[in-house]
Amino acid sequence: VSLEDNSQYIINSEFSEIKYENNVEIVLMNNVIATFVDKNNVRMTITGDNAIFNKSTYNTNFYDNVKATYLDNTVVSDKLDLNFVQNIVTIYDNVVYEGLEGIMKTDNVIINLLTKNAEVFMNNPKKKVEISKKN
Repeated sequence: VSLEDNSQYIINSEFSEIKYENNVEIVLMNNVIATFVDKNNVRMTITGDNAIFNKSTYNTNFYDNVKATYLDNTVVSDKLDLNFVQNIVTIYDNVVYEGLEGIMKTDNVIINLLTKNAEVFMNNPKKKVEISKKN
């Protein structure tokens, strides 16, 4: 898929099933690999056991053993929603981020696809995001 801002989205699966909801094609996918290439040719690769792809909006909900790789960063979680309508990636449920500086455990990460700004937070405001630095 070529998007409006000259970015691209490529998604493949080992198995898929097509169904229709309100005249919109929905693809249920298993063993999924997707690549989002932004307008600067920077890649983010997402893999997961399962995904639901909306053919109308290209929005994709990944779940079960989700892994996202971006530059030198890796995020694993139970779920990841790629929303092209709002230009955000929402990563949630058992999120573990590993980068050059260390490891972070949190409940939620929201990334703006246009600005690359990220918001990190816990579901319970009394709990803290866990961060451990690499030596």
